[in-house]
Amino acid sequence: MSESSSRTPMGTNGEAPAAGARPAGLSAQLRVLAQYVRDLSFESPAAPDSLAAGQTAPQVEINVDVQSRRREDGLFESDLRISASATRGDATVFLAELVYGGLFEISSVPNEALEPILLIECPRLLFPFARRVLSDATADGGYPPLLLEPIDFVSLYRAQAARRQAAAAAGPGPAANG
Repeated sequence: MSESSSRTPMGTNGEAPAAGARPAGLSAQLRVLAQYVRDLSFESPAAPDSLAAGQTAPQVEINVDVQSRRREDGLFESDLRISASATRGDATVFLAELVYGGLFEISSVPNEALEPILLIECPRLLFPFARRVLSDATADGGYPPLLLEPIDFVSLYRAQAARRQAAAAAGPGPAANG
């Protein structure tokens, strides 16, 4: 999968292909048409006490989820959902939730390749921008900026596929008695 390039692709003999011809390797396209904050929430329930100097660093838990869908107009949406909760003991220091979305045009891609593109490549393109929004939100809340480590979207996708496969293999659960 490659984005459009301004370079002239070369044919197998080292010459530029005929006008209008597209080399087979460059036929698939992924274009980011828009990216946006769909939802952003930041709560600091114990402020200003939680901001006092000399306190121990909070425990921070990060959860990431990716969702995507095909739109009626043939475009695709991908949402990167990141939630961060920071606690000190039993006290909540802050809660931050972000849904960062993107609108994508994907063409010349076989149907079986769409899901990995939507759940790996699209969030990979969105992540740096979502990371900045979350960092700014925590900094604006009075805390050090929350700098997320890079996310391995391939591993997330594989884990999600394995869970779906295991659930399918287990079959439907026992019927509930009414």
